Parts: sequence; structure tokens; C-alpha cells
Amino acid sequence: MINIEIVFALPDSATSLKLQVAEHTTVEEAISGSGILEKCPEIDADNLSVGIWNRTCKLHQQLQDGDRIEIYRPLIADPKDARRRRAEKAKEEGRANKITGGKPLK
Repeated sequence: MINIEIVFALPDSATSLKLQVAEHTTVEEAISGSGILEKCPEIDADNLSVGIWNRTCKLHQQLQDGDRIEIYRPLIADPKDARRRRAEKAKEEGRANKITGGKPLK
């Protein structure tokens, strides 16, 4: 048996379950056997995005002792689009050079 942890976080709360599972258990088997899907109905079981210790992984990856499975929420905004909007706003407000995007000359 190995010790693992399964974590799912929302902006205002987090759920963490510590379990013991058999060796050679996969991420998917651990998640389905843990009961976290029933405890957290916000999790979309059909489109799971998961990682182990902040590194994304596949559902069929086998677990090792001490692994922490993290179930990720879908992004609400594309990071590239958000950065592009911030840069455009900075140009409009005069906080960035309209041509280069760098700090304006004073």
C-alpha cells in the first residue's frame, strides 16, 4: 500500500483527501475510488485535467508513494488573451509605448 493525497480547490474552499491505495494504482483509479467526485459535484468527471505535484499527467499514470493528485478546474480566461488586453489598455492609458509596447520615454 502507498499513501497519496487528492486535492480539488475552488476560489473559496479546498477539498483534500488522504488515502492508502494499492501499488500500481493509476490516477484515474485513485480518483474514482476516493469518492471525491461525489463529494465535489463541481468536478467534470468526463473532462478531468489532473496533475501530480503541479505537473500535468495522464489519467493512466501509475502513482508512487507520497504523490499528491491535483484536479484542475477549467480556465475561465485564456492567459494570452488576458495579457493582450492588459497590454492594449496600457497603451491606451499612456503607460506603454504605442509602437514598441515598452515603457514610454519621458
